[in-house]
Amino acid sequence: MEVIEWIRFVIGALFMLCGLLIFVIEMVGVFRFKYVLNRMHAAALGDTLGIGCSLVGLMIISGLNFTSLKLFCVIVFLWFSSPTSSHLIARLEVATDEEREEHYSVTELTASKKKA
Repeated sequence: MEVIEWIRFVIGALFMLCGLLIFVIEMVGVFRFKYVLNRMHAAALGDTLGIGCSLVGLMIISGLNFTSLKLFCVIVFLWFSSPTSSHLIARLEVATDEEREEHYSVTELTASKKKA
């Protein structure tokens, strides 16, 4: 029985280390990118995947109990809320950017939506 607990601990620790590595890559991306939408993209993907891996590792270490169910509910909530909030903030940035030609090209479809 002790061997199974050690295997579960090692697998959970690997998931947590993977989540930590994703957070480090996210931080590098946030500080290296110059444009705000690129930074937001790196932050949103890193948060969703990094927190997911870390919480899965905690679920494996914890075993099957009520705590694992709560951690799973946190993962589901973050999977829905993080991309949604990042999308809304990105739309706000695009709508209020005064120097958008400097960052990206404006198509006819975008221009017609802006006029309406």
